[in-house]
Amino acid sequence: MYGRTYSEQRFSPLQQIDVNNVGELSLAWYYDLDTHRGQESTPLVIDGVMYFTTAWSKAVALDAATGKLLWSYDPKVPPAWGVNACCDVVNRGLAAWKGRLFLGTLDGRLIALDASTGKPVWETLTIDPEMRYTITGAPRVVKGNVLIGNGGAEMGVRGYLSAYDADTGKLVWRFYTVPGDPAKPFENPALKKAAKTWSGEWWKNGGGGTVWDAMAYDPELDLLYFGTGNADPWSRKFRDLPAEDNLFTSCIVAVKPETGEYVWHYQENPADEWDYDSAEQIILADLTIDSQHRHVLLHAPKNGFFYVLDRQSGKLISAKPFTNVNWATGVDPQSGRPIETARAAYEQSDAPAVITPGPSGAHSWQPVSFSPQTRLVYFPVLESGFPYKSAERFSHNRLAWNTGTDPVAAELPQDPAIKKAVLDSTKGHLVAWDPVRQKEVWRGERAGPWNGGALSTAGNLVFEGTGNGKFEAFRATTGEKLWSVSVESGITAGPISYSVNGQQFIAVIVGWGGALPLAAGEIGLQKPRMVNVPRMLAFKLGGNAKLPPASEVKPPLLAPPKATASAAAVKHGEQLYQRYCSVCHGDAAVSGGVLPDLRYSGTLNDEQWFQIVLGGMLQPYGMVSFEKELSREDASALRDFIIFRANQSLGGSSAPHN
Repeated sequence: MYGRTYSEQRFSPLQQIDVNNVGELSLAWYYDLDTHRGQESTPLVIDGVMYFTTAWSKAVALDAATGKLLWSYDPKVPPAWGVNACCDVVNRGLAAWKGRLFLGTLDGRLIALDASTGKPVWETLTIDPEMRYTITGAPRVVKGNVLIGNGGAEMGVRGYLSAYDADTGKLVWRFYTVPGDPAKPFENPALKKAAKTWSGEWWKNGGGGTVWDAMAYDPELDLLYFGTGNADPWSRKFRDLPAEDNLFTSCIVAVKPETGEYVWHYQENPADEWDYDSAEQIILADLTIDSQHRHVLLHAPKNGFFYVLDRQSGKLISAKPFTNVNWATGVDPQSGRPIETARAAYEQSDAPAVITPGPSGAHSWQPVSFSPQTRLVYFPVLESGFPYKSAERFSHNRLAWNTGTDPVAAELPQDPAIKKAVLDSTKGHLVAWDPVRQKEVWRGERAGPWNGGALSTAGNLVFEGTGNGKFEAFRATTGEKLWSVSVESGITAGPISYSVNGQQFIAVIVGWGGALPLAAGEIGLQKPRMVNVPRMLAFKLGGNAKLPPASEVKPPLLAPPKATASAAAVKHGEQLYQRYCSVCHGDAAVSGGVLPDLRYSGTLNDEQWFQIVLGGMLQPYGMVSFEKELSREDASALRDFIIFRANQSLGGSSAPHN
């Protein structure tokens, strides 16, 4: 399974590779992928065959011992659908059940594949194709039902989790996470109660709350748990004031897996306006807390607090910050609600409020591992702040990222001293967290903020990849680094361990991408910069495979036209760029290394610019037309801003012409 077991602990009982011999670990084989986009998949290994997904929702089957290709499947997602993906065209994996694999596609389909051939068995559309839904998460199968959610909370959609019959592909049940139009019948009684926590006309733009990743299942309690995303838009100013809880956004929800019947919920962020969704990995474990054996749910979401819940009742046991937070002073142990600071209510301020963590989260989707041997939880932490400010005006737009915040206020300041301070303070580390004592046991510092998920093993090891192209092993008890190898590309995915013919392997997919590299500009750049060469890698003791030599990264030539536009034109272009373009091409017109950096575009001084932006010239490659959103004057101002930024990056004037 995606997390190895229903409990999603990502702990391997294999121990052939241990603290004594991990230094002998070396590459057994590699398999090159056919795309340079981000890779977030966790592979499955079943009877000696490795199954995994790649960017654009493709599926691959390899011989797990040799890396030989057995079959591949391309669902042919339309490239233009990529504009609907907030955080890259990634896919996190497959589900397996009775000889079939189940794949969710970026454009909202659920496909059953024959595991032996890769041929489709059935296919069903899980979304309204007129809405900007996406699927990037891995399905799960529980009691013969294939469970799948979707993403798109910033795109004006209504979240839900669906269950489909694994044999036929027919819909069995659907749980909506946001109530619909209260003038119409509610889909279930829980939504009638949830509607009382909303005001205004939220249903006209969906409300958000998408179920885009986390699920876990407890067979003893027969409960399915899933996490939900943020409300839409982020800013409460444009959602409902005074602030309502907005159920079931930013929640852990428990339902019956056969029917979708609501059992309980715990809301980590009532009226969330910071993009602190709760869709990050859920782990089920049994712990002794205050001398009492407890069945618990463990969660490290984006908001920076580590939660321990009773998984039968949903009641809070404890919650403590695992990194620096300034949006709350703590979580009330009686009510379970966060104690928000005055700074957190940025919608009440005219100036940007720097809040920690930012929308990338203190921990995002990257896999978490719990070791029943050490009783520690291992996961990557992102240390960052973000300047939140409500927009002056807001309305949902077809091709924009609809947050209700001021995108220019959130831009990385170009003042050299301020920029250096921001970049220096944005970093990451691997943490070993004690969920009983709610404290850090050890950490491994990282060169950058965006790193891979964790795997713990019975060999007293923890494996993790980094954004700057290292794959490493630590002693699980103390954090001592025991092994490190260069893999030539950034890693964001989580590794696995498996055994074939009595030999243990460690495998991980490499490939730079995802939310931070796509949208965060300079903050999301790899350090050092590397050519992105996505691959599946497998290591074993005494492996003798070698990667081809890494390609040299040659800095491109920055040669823009002279900046001659007025200050007003540049300012207008900046506003347009930050709202429409930054989510793909990077904050402040600096690419994080996934998609083209527009400062280097050869179309900045010719008519082709308009053919691309307005005419859809590159739509077959994923660059859609913005003709309905932008006038020719808008497109010209957009270009003026990029030309200005290119000249500024060359060391020219830091202010546009008046």
